Amino acid sequence: MEQDNYICIDQDGNLLLSIDDIDEETLSVDPRFTHCLAVVKAGNDYLMGKNKWRNRFEIFGGCTEKGENARDCIIRECGEELGLDTANITYLGAMRYLLKPDYFSKTERIELGGLYGIKLPDMSLDELSGRIKDKEEITELALYSSIKDKEPIAMIDEKLLEYFE
Repeated sequence: MEQDNYICIDQDGNLLLSIDDIDEETLSVDPRFTHCLAVVKAGNDYLMGKNKWRNRFEIFGGCTEKGENARDCIIRECGEELGLDTANITYLGAMRYLLKPDYFSKTERIELGGLYGIKLPDMSLDELSGRIKDKEEITELALYSSIKDKEPIAMIDEKLLEYFE
């Protein structure tokens, strides 16, 4: 059974099942494709954003909009959440999840998401915070090393940090 083999389970019972070697074009047309996430490296640390609605630190990204492919989605999301118009974005693979019923669906389901890595030039947190456009969603930025074991962090997102060294 698919639920018996997984990478990580989060606070809500959602399972990260695998990171699959599916190219961006194939991912973008899969009917299970719903979102993209980016692991952001700032120097030797990881940048995290505090999500206002979930009240925990997460990596960056979000749901696709109509007509978007995976790369378009992550570029738009990074523009909104980090003020990045262009970035050195590396595609890392397709995340496969078993998600519990939630705001988006009343049923348990399999979803796919694009996983990306971004390396930022050296900037202070103040400089980065000043670039955030979507302050309704991302209320605070922090480096992972400063919040680990001190602040709530999305468990699957924390595991995803390992995929972009």
